[in-house]
Amino acid sequence: MESDLFAHLCALSEPLRVRLLHVLSLHELSVGELSRTLQTPQSTVSRHLKQLLQRGWVEKRTAGPASFFRMADPLPAEAASLWAVVADSLGAPEPYGEDLLRVESVLAQRELDSRDFFGRHASSWDALRTELFGSGYLAATLTALLPPGLTVADLGCGTGEVVMALAPSVARVIGVDQEAAMLEVARQRTAGMGNVELVQSGLEALPLADGSVDAALCMLVLHHVDDLPTSFAQIARSLRPGGRLVVLDMVEHDRREYHRTMGHRHLGFDRDELAALAVEAGLTEQSWRRLPPDPEVQGPGLFLAVYCRPAPITG
Repeated sequence: MESDLFAHLCALSEPLRVRLLHVLSLHELSVGELSRTLQTPQSTVSRHLKQLLQRGWVEKRTAGPASFFRMADPLPAEAASLWAVVADSLGAPEPYGEDLLRVESVLAQRELDSRDFFGRHASSWDALRTELFGSGYLAATLTALLPPGLTVADLGCGTGEVVMALAPSVARVIGVDQEAAMLEVARQRTAGMGNVELVQSGLEALPLADGSVDAALCMLVLHHVDDLPTSFAQIARSLRPGGRLVVLDMVEHDRREYHRTMGHRHLGFDRDELAALAVEAGLTEQSWRRLPPDPEVQGPGLFLAVYCRPAPITG
């Protein structure tokens, strides 16, 4: 106990360390910001911070490549008692008053630096953010907006990328695909996800109970389907009243080689063509929009459409 007391007294025996603690009791600052606030070289500030860290007077927080310091909260009991006495005696304006004036300027500059960073990087922000954080967070964030308890069918799920993205945010995901090799990869990707069911089937004979699905997704699938009217009818049957079908596919195009090279049955779709199929199946178009072109890709343009199974009118 006695040695702790003298160690804390020793920490307060250096006026610069008292100034450091005075500022850090009010603000969290980096070494550079402390250097500008106290008008002291960074090497000197770092040396004194090291001693204060070792004796429990300050704590350190790391944010990426930067480190920030503040007075420990709570202080050790003996340190807290000593600091209460010292803090009461810091009413004289110099140098403590000047320190507080300078730290406000330093904090204002921090805000300007932050704004300047975004100003300098605005044009390349997407690339910079991808470089720092990747892109996997995007699907996780957007699917978190879904209401809980949904049952979703990914029709033509392929290797299960979308199934894997949806599973953490919904009650149940049913992945349907007619290719066994695709489903095997999907099973490996979704292993351990207890709310995922994978089924081998085409869209013309969906193994889904009537009204069992809240939402169905057809993502770059319909252009492979031979019998579109039957497929739309099967999807509509599986949707509960008020359920939605979301279609992402290619707009109408003239790349006839896709029939031969990729096995496409349809060269994209016209809005009215799909709307007619939806109406015939008992669905109504809720929205249709062409997606902005991506200059980095070579394929035809895409559209996103939403069709709804009307809920019965009551009362």
